Amino acid sequence: MTGAIEKLLTETIGLDSASVGPTVVRQAVRDRMAACRITNPQTYKEHLTGSSQELQELINAVVIPETWFFRDREAFTMLARHARVHKRAQPIKVLSLPCSTGEEAYSVAMAMFDASFEAHEFKIDGVDVSSRNIATAERAIYGRNSFRGSHLEFKDRYFEAAESGLRPTAAVLKQVRFRVGNLFGSRASFGQEVYDIVLFRNLLIYFNRELQDRALICLKDLLAKDGLLLVGPAEAALPRLHGFISAEWPLAFAFLKSEPVKTTAPTVSAAIPAPTPTPKVNKSKPLLRPRPTIGNEARGQAPAKPLAQASESLIAVERIANAGRVKEAQEVALAHLKEFGPSAQIFYLLGLVQDADGAAPQAAQSYRKALYLAPNHREALIHLALLLRKQGDHNGAEALAGRLGRVQKRSGS
Repeated sequence: MTGAIEKLLTETIGLDSASVGPTVVRQAVRDRMAACRITNPQTYKEHLTGSSQELQELINAVVIPETWFFRDREAFTMLARHARVHKRAQPIKVLSLPCSTGEEAYSVAMAMFDASFEAHEFKIDGVDVSSRNIATAERAIYGRNSFRGSHLEFKDRYFEAAESGLRPTAAVLKQVRFRVGNLFGSRASFGQEVYDIVLFRNLLIYFNRELQDRALICLKDLLAKDGLLLVGPAEAALPRLHGFISAEWPLAFAFLKSEPVKTTAPTVSAAIPAPTPTPKVNKSKPLLRPRPTIGNEARGQAPAKPLAQASESLIAVERIANAGRVKEAQEVALAHLKEFGPSAQIFYLLGLVQDADGAAPQAAQSYRKALYLAPNHREALIHLALLLRKQGDHNGAEALAGRLGRVQKRSGS
């Protein structure tokens, strides 16, 4: 009986139970049956198919939010620069889908303010299949788990104390509107909206190939002619299959619907200059700083060449991977290893491109090598956990999640 419900969830929201673990769906069904005071599985299935409210409750139970402010911050650098290049009389329209509990959509608002946009020059829609997530996003009170990493200066500019955490300022809150919605619903559910920028990150990896194709067709329809699509690190090979063109921006995983306007990507040695913040918020240190490609925390790393050369080589790997040329990226990554020796970052990047190419065992091995050299490498922990969960190793994934939580607790992020 659970199989029929899993099929319903796949048809409705694209959820592949294998990606989250069949036990998650089974436990959610048991919980909802108890809440409905139904003991017979067939009776519950009939109730589910006849009640849109109960279907929404089950969706809420199976969708588990995992997000934080400025996750993969290079994407926010890229979208702000894209918005400046395409600035016009009408407001820039941005879609965060799935918006989860709101951190991504609010991060877009902060990035746009830091790029000197005024409030009337952009608007953001946050859409998610979970009404529970939408309620959390609208409540907009966030604890420490939503603030990760070491670059948290934005908290001073854009947040104020609330009763049980921090809340974005009124200026940020006003820029975002949230609603329950589904990419696989009818086009009419989005009205006539066409977006300049769409963030659809870290969801394609949970779809089977048929649903990935369907999703990208829907996303293309939602984007303006010169629109920008941002996906997750392990998804960079997919948009190119539907005619998207890489924006050629390191670690942004950004794609254009049509030919790009020529801009100059940042070099390794030059930091990305942060725009002057709008007068409506408090000034502080720049928000969108690029993170170093080679860290000092890893153990046992001794590059054979000068640091600058190794960094340039890493950027080349990132750029090729970002363009979706996964086979070429693997070759360049292996060449980097041969010339410069092992490092946590090159093994992490190699794992990403192997993951995107469907080489799961090799990707897992590369992620593990990255973690051997840098045990606190957050991205490697996250992606290895995702990979193990997709492979059905839920115990291994949970162990990594616990390890990541301890790393964050020790670092105070």
